[in-house]
Amino acid sequence: MGRVGAEPSAAAFFFDLASPLAYLAAEQALHVFAGAPAPVEWQPVLAAELPGGETFEAPRCRTEQEVFREELARRAAELHLQPLRWPEPFPFDSAMAMRVATYAKSIGRTVPFAQAAFRQAFAGGRSLAEQDNVLIAAAACEMHPTAVLQAASLRSVAEQLRGTTEAAAALGVKDVPAVAAAGRVFHGERALGEAAEAMREAVAGR
Repeated sequence: MGRVGAEPSAAAFFFDLASPLAYLAAEQALHVFAGAPAPVEWQPVLAAELPGGETFEAPRCRTEQEVFREELARRAAELHLQPLRWPEPFPFDSAMAMRVATYAKSIGRTVPFAQAAFRQAFAGGRSLAEQDNVLIAAAACEMHPTAVLQAASLRSVAEQLRGTTEAAAALGVKDVPAVAAAGRVFHGERALGEAAEAMREAVAGR
């Protein structure tokens, strides 16, 4: 994990399933990186444990909250996504879902699970703090519920998630979504294209 981005073509996409901004980025990532010189690793991390991680828990006045949601709704429309539906409550605790994402990574299903879970949360309006909603997302990519629940309860999985979050922070990841590529870290859902271009330029300049 510590070497992500060390090679010109190596890259990782960092996400937390509680972040609507990471959801918007995840919906673009496969398309944006389709022409990249190497695969981009999807890496679950805990945003709350990153140096500048946005947890969306800071008090917001009603007007500020409405503006934030309207901006994200407009961005989703620009990207031709389904209308945003906000989970209740929001923000929600993503700890269990992120442990499942870490397990999904170990069996090669990070991307389908993350996409299914993000859509449960922000297209379906279902909180991922609810175990059943996480299991529905897992079932969508053929992850057995018994295995999912067992993995989510393992200390080793929680420690792995914590470790990858710490490694991401050491790499310079301050918040999600972020992409580490070509020896740099690109933050924000609008930075994916810039990251992909940096990868191509790094390979071309070898």
